[in-house]
Amino acid sequence: MPEQVPGAGRESFGSRLGAAMAARGPLCVGIDPHPALLGSWGVDDDAEGLRRFSLTVLEAVASLAAAVKPQVALYERHGSAGMAVLEELLAAARDESVLTIADAKRGDIGSTMAAYADAWLRDGSPLAADSVTLSPYLGFESLRPALDLAAATGRGVFVLALTSNPEGASVQHVGGADSVANRIAQAAAAENARYRGSLGSVGLVVGATVGTALSDLDVDLAAVRGPILAPGLGAQGATPADLRATFGAAYPQVLGTSSRDILSAGPELRGLRAAALRTRDGLLAG
Repeated sequence: MPEQVPGAGRESFGSRLGAAMAARGPLCVGIDPHPALLGSWGVDDDAEGLRRFSLTVLEAVASLAAAVKPQVALYERHGSAGMAVLEELLAAARDESVLTIADAKRGDIGSTMAAYADAWLRDGSPLAADSVTLSPYLGFESLRPALDLAAATGRGVFVLALTSNPEGASVQHVGGADSVANRIAQAAAAENARYRGSLGSVGLVVGATVGTALSDLDVDLAAVRGPILAPGLGAQGATPADLRATFGAAYPQVLGTSSRDILSAGPELRGLRAAALRTRDGLLAG
């Protein structure tokens, strides 16, 4: 039976994502319209090229991916016309019953954080996604407006915890077993106590190429009981086998994310589908 959001009478994001992962596999396709990719597809680096690229990717992977993850910055660079394309993409994904993760990495305090939450998580917002990525580096509790609105509307969040960029370690690894990353994971676990079922709606972003960082810092992702968004699969070097080794007991929570490795197989639908299917099957292999 689907898990209902406490007091809201809606199925939670974690419940919906768990069902999608079970039905379609644990693949998230990043929709990243980089200028070079648009060029390789033979489309212009403008709003119309952005639209063609985005909707083609969605059409190709809608039946194969548990979620799609548009990179918000690559729409913002086109101004209001680009954001209109993002709104269209999010609406089209809803029509296709594909969950969306707005990769916006928002983070602020007070009324500004509340405004970000309103933009990405409020019913009726033109930018409303099923979930949004958040940055906790003004303090995890600064995310409270988004955490509470997501719970109220049956949506989710993915909080940056362990990223694979070289600079991330200078902040996230500080403190060893009491590291910043560990504190973020523990805070997410506490938030997920409000959700019943096997998967909460407060997820973490943990890079697929973090190697031994989880064990080195003694981060227990299984205890978080939330989904783990793992970017870096494919072109950035991580394989499905790497993900299984890195995440261990938490692997069933992992949403493996591939962008360029799949997107570079376009613009033909057949090529995009074949690349997505190959990646998904690798994630499903025992």
